[in-house]
Amino acid sequence: MSTQYKDDAQLEASRAKTRPPSMYKVLLLNDDYTPMDFVVQILQHFFHKNREQATSIMLQVHTQGRGVCGVYTKDVAATKVEQVLQFAKAHQHPLQCVMEEN
Repeated sequence: MSTQYKDDAQLEASRAKTRPPSMYKVLLLNDDYTPMDFVVQILQHFFHKNREQATSIMLQVHTQGRGVCGVYTKDVAATKVEQVLQFAKAHQHPLQCVMEEN
């Protein structure tokens, strides 16, 4: 009888499958006031992009109105959005950063 219980427990454990967490894109939004160099600085500092990658994303923000900085789990994405918003505000720039489900 105890072996049947163990088999049932193992069967139940094998049925429980975990899903990967939902991922979120962190986006910068274009505005007419934030300097391009400041956006590149944000991308290098908070998103660990090299100069070339940061410049490419900055140009995407400038020409298309928004650019993807990275894709993260919900908590990490929310933290990055908040860090960027606080940094921009501290430097008196209206740069907007948002997240959306991927």
